[in-house]
Amino acid sequence: MNTFFLIFIVLPALEIFFMIKIGSEIGALSTLALIFLTAILGVFFARVQGIQTLKSGLINLYQNKIPIYELISGASIAFAAVLLIIPGFLTDLIGFILLVPFTRKILFKIILRNKTSINEQKSKIDTIDGEIVKKEKDEL
Repeated sequence: MNTFFLIFIVLPALEIFFMIKIGSEIGALSTLALIFLTAILGVFFARVQGIQTLKSGLINLYQNKIPIYELISGASIAFAAVLLIIPGFLTDLIGFILLVPFTRKILFKIILRNKTSINEQKSKIDTIDGEIVKKEKDEL
């Protein structure tokens, strides 16, 4: 419920707020031009980053390595492209942050650090290893 509320109510309200604020400062036509410019630049940079990620993934495949980072990076680039196509300045900011490889690596480290701490907490649960022994002998 909370994520749907954020996505469908709060995010568009914030986008409209920022568009009104920026539009009052630079003008309506300039704001529209800026929205189209960020969409065009974002899709172009997403394409460039996607091609670089694809090349890096192919290199890892040729070296018999699993391209995990490239898969996650490719998904985040695709998500960034969608965010950049959606009109608005907040989604454009998040999209451009996801497009920059340096910030993408930082975000991945933060997310993976949180996931590993959750897994470590789950592994600290007391478990008892055991073995089932049948007293009956197998008959041939």
